[in-house]
Amino acid sequence: MEHYLDNGIQFVPGVGEARAKLLERELGIRTMRDLLWYFPFRYIDRTRIYRIAEIRDGEATLVQFRGRVTGVNYAGAGRKRRFTAVVSDGSSQAELVWFQGIKWIEKRIEVGREYLVFGRPSFFKGELSLVHPEIETVEKAFSRKAASGMQGVYSTTERLASVLGAKGFYLLVCNLWTVAGDRIEEYLPEALRTRHGLMPLREALYNLHFPQSAELLRQAQYRLKFDELLGVQLGIQSRRTERLAKLGGFLFPRVGGVFRTFYERKLPFPLTGAQKRVVREIRQDTVSGYQMNRLLQGDVGSGKTLVALLSMLLAVDNDFQACLMAPTEILARQHYATFVRMLEGLDVRVAVLTGATRARERRQILAGLADGTIHLLVGTHALIEEKVQFHNLGFVVIDEQHRFGVEQRARLWTKNAQPPHILVMTATPIPRTLAMTLYGDLDVSVIDELPPGRQPVRTVHYTDAARLRLFGFMRQQIALGRQVYVVYPLIRESETMDYKDLTDGFEAIARDFPLPQYVTAVCHGRMKPADKEESMRQFKSGEAHILVATSVIEVGVDVPNATVMVIESAERFGLSQLHQLRGRVGRGGEQSYCILMTGEKLSREARARIRAMCETGDGFRLAELDLKLR
Repeated sequence: MEHYLDNGIQFVPGVGEARAKLLERELGIRTMRDLLWYFPFRYIDRTRIYRIAEIRDGEATLVQFRGRVTGVNYAGAGRKRRFTAVVSDGSSQAELVWFQGIKWIEKRIEVGREYLVFGRPSFFKGELSLVHPEIETVEKAFSRKAASGMQGVYSTTERLASVLGAKGFYLLVCNLWTVAGDRIEEYLPEALRTRHGLMPLREALYNLHFPQSAELLRQAQYRLKFDELLGVQLGIQSRRTERLAKLGGFLFPRVGGVFRTFYERKLPFPLTGAQKRVVREIRQDTVSGYQMNRLLQGDVGSGKTLVALLSMLLAVDNDFQACLMAPTEILARQHYATFVRMLEGLDVRVAVLTGATRARERRQILAGLADGTIHLLVGTHALIEEKVQFHNLGFVVIDEQHRFGVEQRARLWTKNAQPPHILVMTATPIPRTLAMTLYGDLDVSVIDELPPGRQPVRTVHYTDAARLRLFGFMRQQIALGRQVYVVYPLIRESETMDYKDLTDGFEAIARDFPLPQYVTAVCHGRMKPADKEESMRQFKSGEAHILVATSVIEVGVDVPNATVMVIESAERFGLSQLHQLRGRVGRGGEQSYCILMTGEKLSREARARIRAMCETGDGFRLAELDLKLR
C-alpha cells in the first residue's frame, strides 16, 4: 500500500496541477516526501534588531531594524518609476526603495505606523538604503509563533521564484506540514536512537524547516546526517556481502621461487612490522577463494609500493599476470624503472604502457600480454583500453586510487573471465576515501610505520614579505648540494584568481638564480611527454638545482636529494594535495623542509589548513581534519 507521503505534490494546499508540474520540472520535486526532504541550504538569523545608527557600511550582509514610516514618495517614470519610504527609529533614518510591485507595497505602508524591516543594506553618500526589503507591521511580526528568529532559505530557480514570490516556497512547506506533519513515521528503533542521542524523525524534520532554536537545529541536522551515513553503510555492507557471495577469487596457493628470491636477496631494506602485517593480510585474501577488494593506506614514504610489488610477485609465482595503474605518466615510468631495477636477475618480464608509448612498442607489449610472456605491466589510463588484453590477469594494483573514477577502476575487472584481486593504494586518504574506510566499504590495511632513518619534514609558513629570506635559504641548501622544488597552482595567470602562476614564477626564479651557477628546469601538464621526461631526468640526475612545476609532481616523484619543497599560493591547495607535495621531500637521510608561501589575507579555512600542515606530518590526522573542514 502506498504511503501517504508518496502522494503527488499537487495535493498540498497552494500547489495544484500547474505548480506541481513546475516544481517537478525545475527541482525534481514530485511527491510530498520529496518536498519534506528538500531542506533549506542556509538559515537567516533574525534574532538581532539593530538601531539604524548602528548599521555600518560593509559590516553586515543582512540587517533587521524597527522604525516608524515618516514619509513616502514617488520618483521617475515608466520602467524607472520607484516608490520610496523613509523610516526612522529615533537614532537615525533609512530609505526603503521599491522598483517593482509598487501597487502592492503602497497599500501596505502607512505613514506613522511602525514596521519591522529586513534586507540587504547599502549606502549612498553616507545614507542607508534598502532595495526591496521584507517589511511587516511590528504587531504582526511579534505575534508569530516561531520564537527562534531563524528562517530557512531554500534553493530555487528564477522561474519558480517569479511564480511563487519571495516567501512562496517557505509557505508551501508550511502548508505541507499542516497536511503531512502527522503522517511522518519513525523508522529507527528506539534503542538505537537512545544509544546515539538521536532526535525523533518528526521533530528533526520540523526543526530543519522551522528551527525553534540553534541547538535544536544542530540536533536535527545531526539526526539526518546519521540517517544518511547509516543508509550508506547498509548499502555498502549489502554490496560487500553480495560480492563475497557471488565473486570467487583466484587462488594463489604457492609462495614460489620468485617471491622467495626477491624477499631473501633483493629487499632494499628490512620490512617494517606494519609492512609484514599487510603482506600477511593480502596473502590470506589470495588463498581464501574470495576476490580481494582491499584498500592499502599508508602515509607518504611508508613503503606501500614495495608491499604492492611483493603481492604482484605472489601472482607471478602462481602463473598469473599482474598490473599497476598509476595516475600520471611520470609516476608510471618511475614505478617501471623501480621494478626493473629491483627485479634485475629474476625471471620476471616488466613492461610499461602509457598514452605516449610508440605504436611499434605498443604492438609488442600487447602481444606479450596476450601470450603471457609479460608478467608485470605498469601504466596509466592506457591499461583500461579495450585493446589491452591479458593472458591471465590475476592481480591489479591501483595507485592513488582517488584519482580514478569508479567506472575506470571497474573496467580492470573485465580484463579476465573472473575478476582479479584488487589492491587500491592511497598515501593521504581524501575525505571520500576516509568516509568509506570509516563506514566499511573495503577491507582495509594500514601501514602506520615509516622505514627507520626517516626524519620528519619541517614545515613553515611564509608570506610574500619573506621572499628574500626564502631565496637566501634556497641558495644555502643548493650550496650544500641539495635540490629544490617550487610548485605553483596555475600554469598561467588567471583573470579570475589572484594566485601566483608558474610562467611568471619561472621567469622570476631564473632572474634570481641565473645560469651558469644555477640550473632551473620546468615541468607541467601541458608540456609534451618527451619534454616533461627530459625535465624530470635533469632534476633526478642532479643537473638541475631547481624544478619549477605544477602539482603534476604531487604523486610519487622520488628524488632523495631534494630537501626543499616551496609551495606558492599554498592557500589554493587542499590539505591532501599539500601533504602529497610535502611528501616529495624527506626521502633521503638529510633534514628536509616544506615552505608554504601565501599572501597576507587568508580565509579562516585556508588559515586552518596552513596551521594544520605546520603542526603535524601525520597524513591520517590531516585527512580527518580535511573531512571536518569540508
